[in-house]
Amino acid sequence: MLATLVLAGVPASAEVFIPSANGNAQMQQNDLQALQNRVQRQQFQQQQQQYRAQDRVIVQPPPPVVPQVRPSCQTQIIGNTAVSTCR
Repeated sequence: MLATLVLAGVPASAEVFIPSANGNAQMQQNDLQALQNRVQRQQFQQQQQQYRAQDRVIVQPPPPVVPQVRPSCQTQIIGNTAVSTCR
């Protein structure tokens, strides 16, 4: 067959496509790989969109907890009168 191709003017180094079960399996494998790549790319893009949405959320920090100082009052009884002194 190679001799026929050379005589017909087709260079000997040219690839001749001969359909076979192996070639068909290779095409299916390539299609499967392309589909997997597409799905992974879509998943990555969706994840990036979720990350961007989370980054856009503005979180308000809680107000600071400020301790309140309560006056310390003491009550003294002087005679019949109660006197409170607060500091």
